[in-house]
Amino acid sequence: MERRLALIVGLNAALLAAAVVAVVALAGGGDGDADAPERAAGPAAAPTVDRFDAERAFAELERQVELGPRPAGSPQLRRLAERLRRTLPRGRFERVPGHPGLRNVVGHLPGRKPAIAIAAHYDTKDLPGFVGANDGAAGTAAVLELARALKADRPDGARAIRFLLFDGEEATDDSRPFTATGLRGSTAYAKRHRGELGALILLDFVAAKGMRIQREGSSDPDLWSRLRRAARIVGAGDAFPSGTGSAITDDHTPFLAQGVPAIDLIQWPYECWHETCDDLSAVSERSLDQSGETVLELVRTLSGS
Repeated sequence: MERRLALIVGLNAALLAAAVVAVVALAGGGDGDADAPERAAGPAAAPTVDRFDAERAFAELERQVELGPRPAGSPQLRRLAERLRRTLPRGRFERVPGHPGLRNVVGHLPGRKPAIAIAAHYDTKDLPGFVGANDGAAGTAAVLELARALKADRPDGARAIRFLLFDGEEATDDSRPFTATGLRGSTAYAKRHRGELGALILLDFVAAKGMRIQREGSSDPDLWSRLRRAARIVGAGDAFPSGTGSAITDDHTPFLAQGVPAIDLIQWPYECWHETCDDLSAVSERSLDQSGETVLELVRTLSGS
């Protein structure tokens, strides 16, 4: 996926941003939860609840990686899309206008409007040997398992939930602005379904070993605060520390532009971004469990389930 900001002028800018975040944290700044206790970084704790089946989700991540590179329009991605459609509740394809061969995979659970969307992209960057364990497979696996868990526990009056797996997130021409050739699936979905969503939760880099995800700079602050509260409830608070990182253009961006409260779960910087080391050695079942349990609690809170 394109971590656009030009990346932001390279490593020096990333180090400067980290220093600024550290100063803000020492001064009591952050994302609205500065009063929440923070622990020193260390081994990630396992969540204290067990509603998200991390073992099954991680097995799904592994199945995607075994397919090899899965760029938009490739035979590997089309085969994967067929299985994803069968797995999601009421799963179906939506074509991406203007991009022949591209299709979003979408599913839903009916309920009160406006709907809550849980999203990821399922394509990988078109690079030799790049299998996107964290950048593509992890978010997709989490969305599938969240769909299973939420379908199994649906009280009367719950909010409608949509499960969105976007095609064509990765840019095809890095010499042009990212939005010119990237975000193809999410942009099409936002345009087609304008006014239908009450919130969107994007899962992007959500399984890296030692995962620590701060609020991405453009993510809705109130919704992010609710995510961090959910993380503390399920015992995954260490994975979502206070502080705010750089704003990143990602699949949540077209929805933010329409006024939809949206957040992006993305650990950034990520040392294996668009590198062949983004394989099974870079991810962990525990990190995926932390992300999954946290988002499950958040969506249950938002939807009344």
